[in-house]
Amino acid sequence: FQQFSDTGSRKEHVKITSEPKPGFLERLSETSGGMLVGLAAFLLAFYLLFTNEGRALRTAKSLDEGLSLVVPLDSIHSISQQNEGRLVHLAGSLSTSKPLFDPSYGLSIQAVKLKRNVEMYQWVEYEDSKEYEENGEIKKETKYSYNTEWKSEIVNSRNFDREIGHKNPSAMAVESFTAVSPNVQVGSFVLSKGLVNKIDDFKQLSLAHLEDPHADVTRGGDYFYHSDNPRRPEVGDLRVSFFYAGLSGDDPYLGTADKVTVIARQRGDQLVPYHTKSGDVLEILYPGDLSVEEVFQKEHESNTMKTWALRAAGWLSMFVGISLMTRIFYTLVDWFPVVRDLVNVGLKAFALCVASSLSLLTISVGWLFYRPLWALLLALLSVVPIAVARSRVPPKKQQ
Repeated sequence: FQQFSDTGSRKEHVKITSEPKPGFLERLSETSGGMLVGLAAFLLAFYLLFTNEGRALRTAKSLDEGLSLVVPLDSIHSISQQNEGRLVHLAGSLSTSKPLFDPSYGLSIQAVKLKRNVEMYQWVEYEDSKEYEENGEIKKETKYSYNTEWKSEIVNSRNFDREIGHKNPSAMAVESFTAVSPNVQVGSFVLSKGLVNKIDDFKQLSLAHLEDPHADVTRGGDYFYHSDNPRRPEVGDLRVSFFYAGLSGDDPYLGTADKVTVIARQRGDQLVPYHTKSGDVLEILYPGDLSVEEVFQKEHESNTMKTWALRAAGWLSMFVGISLMTRIFYTLVDWFPVVRDLVNVGLKAFALCVASSLSLLTISVGWLFYRPLWALLLALLSVVPIAVARSRVPPKKQQ
């Protein structure tokens, strides 16, 4: 059942849907489906936590290996055959063989990457829903509001609750793209594709010194507008901006070429990935002029952050999995408000304790072959959450 209530504005309306309150068997069926999802999340957590520890330790060993083998180059303008196949460290300014062009807008720049970003003025739908019970039914009141915004992706208005009056074009007349220089160097050394991909610190290009490229295109600030009136755009109007990464030549408006620090394997005049004995690949690039120690310190910090992020994701997946698998007990007592609330708190506490213990235990198994003493300590620590939970239960309840 649908009931429409219009506020009088074509940009906003409210829809109310209602359905009978689900019975016990229906809710039990929904809970059973959630248990399967929970089981999948529970198993995924074990895989994520276990493999993450092996990856973290392998990466740390590879970084230590790289630090002990890396050779700082005395000059980036001469190639020494003594360093052939070795892991080398160098820092210098980026250079490219020729500038990047966008002939459609008469724009060129000496850089590693040039990105054209096209946005269209489009309708965007927003939803705000709330549910409530009334006359034995569950009602859902959804407020739909519409606003016009600049978006770089096509917003499909066919998916709107009410497309009439909010229709968007199905395509853009101008497309976004990113141009990449085919030959990027630091001194006499050519960077591999993997190193070039790491040059991604995009900055918006100022268009103040450029003229309007066409009669139907107007420059306003740092945008080119395909619009009759950029101050009052209409749905379907376009605006184009440009971004660059890795300035590779001196520019009167942007300054000097960007400097980068690279650690990779020397192969002739090319810098390519270095494969460590631990099974990892070292192909490192950072902006600026950094020492060997600073680069490897940043890599260790990045590895630590990634490790803790995946640990948190693994624990959360396990917590959600256990919560979904034990949800059936909440459904069984859903008819008794006081009991239901107590069971809900108990299930959350149970999921918290078990997820913490199993996460620590899984991490300890991951460390078993690398750091046995730390693995034993973590295994003992995994018992603490359950022991604490049991200590807070009165003796009578334990019996």
